[in-house]
Parts: sequence; structure tokens; C-alpha cells
Amino acid sequence: MKIVSVDQGTTSTKGLLVAEGGEEEIVGAVRHRQILPCPGWVEHDATELLENVRTLIEEGAARGAQGIALANQGETVVAWDRAGGAPLANAIVWQDQRTAARIESLAADGKAEAVRALSGLPLDPYFSASKLRWMLDHVDGASELARRGRLGLGTSDSFFIERLTGRYVTDVTTASRTSLMNLGTCAWDRALCDLFGVPMELLPEIVSGEEPIGTVATPSGPLPLLASVVDQVAALYGHGCRSPGDGKVTIGTGAFALMLTGFERPAGLGEGIVPTAAWPTANGRAYAADGGVYTAAAAVEWLMRIGLLGGLGEIDALSGPSAASRQVFFVPALAGLACPHWDRSAAGLFIGMDTATSREDMIKAVLEGVAFRIAEVVDTLGFAAGTAISVDGGLTRSGYFMQFLADICQRPLIGRGEAEVTALGAAHLAQAIASKRDPSEPLTVSGLQATAHPEVEAGATTALRDRFAEALARSKGWR
Repeated sequence: MKIVSVDQGTTSTKGLLVAEGGEEEIVGAVRHRQILPCPGWVEHDATELLENVRTLIEEGAARGAQGIALANQGETVVAWDRAGGAPLANAIVWQDQRTAARIESLAADGKAEAVRALSGLPLDPYFSASKLRWMLDHVDGASELARRGRLGLGTSDSFFIERLTGRYVTDVTTASRTSLMNLGTCAWDRALCDLFGVPMELLPEIVSGEEPIGTVATPSGPLPLLASVVDQVAALYGHGCRSPGDGKVTIGTGAFALMLTGFERPAGLGEGIVPTAAWPTANGRAYAADGGVYTAAAAVEWLMRIGLLGGLGEIDALSGPSAASRQVFFVPALAGLACPHWDRSAAGLFIGMDTATSREDMIKAVLEGVAFRIAEVVDTLGFAAGTAISVDGGLTRSGYFMQFLADICQRPLIGRGEAEVTALGAAHLAQAIASKRDPSEPLTVSGLQATAHPEVEAGATTALRDRFAEALARSKGWR
């Protein structure tokens, strides 16, 4: 079965046509606006996102697609009028920090442990619940539409799915990122909804992901929407991870490491690690452990926005000694720190600069800071020492970054020649659902190859990581 798989991401929407035999064809990629109304706020035009998704589906249908898969941003939320379909305001993106004060208030009231016990998630503005409540409180017309039973309120996938198929649903993998789903039952939890002030009756139905979701009309004819899945789980699936201990790191706007833990809710995870639901299996459901870095490629975009980096070509040309070897470090906490710290008080920080520090040193330090944070997350999740790590995402195209990451992690890196693993994973999941195969069955993923091996001794990297940890500690409490 040929699938058009659409990865609706933070900076762009990408389409990939995937045949059952593994052949892949890029359908297109469309960037969308990043709307930054004030410091700490990040928004997208939900209508623009939907039109980009629709355009790529229709292009895939025109090229012979027989089914659709959709990967979504995860924690990004939308409020809309279900009668007319119009969003009431811009989508609030997962990076957004406007609800930080509300989260701090809940933490001060001792609610963190209850939220973690039920949802598996720490208290943080990253997750959807506090953003959904903010929309109810602040978006014009939201409370009135809620009273009339017309308010759509959910993660971005539920908006796309309803406008494309007419069904008001989300899937388990995305719902598990809201702080409103009970990770044990995979259903909305009344206690969590009450705690965050989000009426449970307003939320979309959670579907298990075992059956097709609905039908999408296209100019080429109707197509089934076979799978909808959160982006990081799609990437985990796309890397061929099927056995406990398998994992990957996706290095996009943020960097996210996931490791498959097994087929029941994971217990006994280390401090700061987030359990998350993955795909359905013949024996129930797969689960994964998740650790994130909020700012990865976003730090590179920031360098370009402030004029320190002229273009991505400059990154490709980087070579020579690292900035860290010159004792210049950057902590990429531009949106705070995620795993394992979960600290929004931290801020981006350059340290170690002197009159000899060059622009190239600063660019290198930003890339290296992302690598240091990824290495910290990889160790926290418990990736086996010395084993290869599967990686994907835009920054993996940088030879300098990949080599530094391999050195700091002290592990070989395995990647693909392109960065469409998220769309590929969603497509493979859709094909399994269409053919009624157990999604946990092994699948060989083509195009994977070793791209970087450690070239620096472990002792030298330990010293650098210790110095970075000192810089990271100084970044905390700044905000």
C-alpha cells in the first residue's frame, strides 16, 4: 500500500510518499510563520497549518497514494468553532511559556506528585493542559462556544482530523503528552482535568490507533486516514525500534531522545525522565521513556536571526578545535531546561569568552551546547554505554556537529541520508494498520549507516562535560 505521510512539524510541514516495498518519494515541504507576540510566547496560524497539511495530502493522492498517515507536533494546542471550523486564535506552540506562573502555582500547592503519578509527566508549560486552560480563560468566544457545545479544544492533530474527516478525536500517543490522560488506562482522567481546570467533556475522544480513523476527501478521490501519531513516537518507529532498549535521538527544533521500555507502563524511571505511550501491539501497547532538549536547531535559527550566523552553509564549513577546548561554552536554555532538570528559570548563557573569542567560536559553542545537552539526556535515559545511537533531524547534516556529538556521547552515531524518519515511521505504522499486522513486528529500515565515530578519548570528554555542567548550573535561576 502506498501511503502519503505528512509530518506537521514546528517549522514546516513535510510530505513523503512511501510504498510497501520501501520506496520513498518526497512530496513536498512547506514552511509556516513563527509568530512571536511577546517574549516567551510562540504561536502558529492553525489555518495555515491545516492548509499545508491538506495541500500535501492532495499532492500525495495525485501521485497514487492509497492511504494517509499524519504525524503532529504533540503538545501544541488549538481552540476552534466546531460548527464553522474557524480557529478562535493562533495555536499555542509547545515551546510557549505563557503558563509558567500557573505551573509554578500548582507546584507550590503540592500538585506535582499527583500529576506525575497519574499522567507520568512533570509539571511544565511544555505539556498541553495549562495551555488549554489558558485558551478557555483568555480566547474571545471560547467560553461561550463551550457553553453551546461547539468548542473544539485539543492538540493540533484533533483540529486537523476533525476538519479533514469530521471526527473529533486524538490518538493515545498525542493524548499522553497533555497531562490530562491517565497513562495506566490511556483515557482522560477526571482528577487531572479538574486539577488543571479543563472540562473533560470538551476534549476529543481518544482512539487507540489500532483501526483507521476516518476518510479524507481529495480531488483524486477519498482516502483513509490510517494512522495519526505524535512526532517523536513516529520517529522512534521510523528508526525500526521494536525491542526494549532500542532508541533514537531526533535533532530538530528541539532534540528528543526516546527509548522503548516494553509493553506495560514503565515503572522506576530515573528522575526527570518522562514515560510516554507508543504504538498498539498484539499484547497491548508499547511504551517509551522520553527525554528532551527544548532548544536545538532553534538555537541555530536564533543565531541567524540576530545576525551572528550568515547561513547554514557556514555550519557546513566549520572545522578545527572545538570552542569547548578553548573553554568557551554555551548553555542552550533559550526556553529553559527540560530533561532531567525541568527548570524554566534557566536562561541561555555564553561563558568563558575573552578578547580572543571569535564569531566562529561562538557558533561552535552553540552547536556544542546542544550536543552536551543531548549527551546528558542520553545518559539519563540509560542508553547502553558504547552502543550506536540512531539519529535523525536537520542538524545531523552538519559534519562538525555530528563528530562533536559522537565524541561527547562516546558512542557511534547511525543516521539516514535525509531527515524524513518521522514521516517514514508514521507511514510504516499506517501500513501495519492497513494490513492488520502487529505493529511490534520487526521491520528493516533502509538507508541507515554509521555517520560518526568517537575520535576523542573518554577522559578528555569527561573533563569537558564537567566544565559544561558548571556553566549549566550558572544558567539556572536567571529568569
